[in-house]
Amino acid sequence: MTMPDDDILTPRKSRSGAHSHADFSGRAARGPIIDQDGQEIRPETLEQGFQEFRFEFGQGNPFGNLTREQRIARLEAIAKLLDVAFILPGTNIRYGIDGLIGLIPVIGDIITTAISLWLVREARALGAPWYITARMLGNVAVDGVVGIVPFVGDAFDVMFRANMRNVRLLRRWLDKQPRI
Repeated sequence: MTMPDDDILTPRKSRSGAHSHADFSGRAARGPIIDQDGQEIRPETLEQGFQEFRFEFGQGNPFGNLTREQRIARLEAIAKLLDVAFILPGTNIRYGIDGLIGLIPVIGDIITTAISLWLVREARALGAPWYITARMLGNVAVDGVVGIVPFVGDAFDVMFRANMRNVRLLRRWLDKQPRI
């Protein structure tokens, strides 16, 4: 079925018989601007609002304003997620995303070692002395080196739980420190 050329060149009439008043030619709106609450918005307030609206990216550290206890709680939460977040069904064996990501050969172990090293860096930023940081780095190194071995390393990741050990070391040291 072909369409006559007249139908292509001239607009069709609406089915209701009335002409549409919608105009998308770019001219200014003719009525008031209404917000979601049904209130009228004045055009001058719109212009003022858009001048004040801006994004600021890269301005400081979003985690920089956390208290010491909040930072420690964050480290504990990440360590639990990495090492003991899930339970193997039908057993009492706990594992985390460290064991899951570690299933990806080499790259998975590099990723989880990098996250573990970040935890050590955060501990150092909290004031952990060199001997605590050295033990933490040792735990990460053992976890990373043995974790590279396929299957055996993944089982070792699940049982060794380097991140939980590191947070426990940090927590013990912090508990011995006097409160300021």
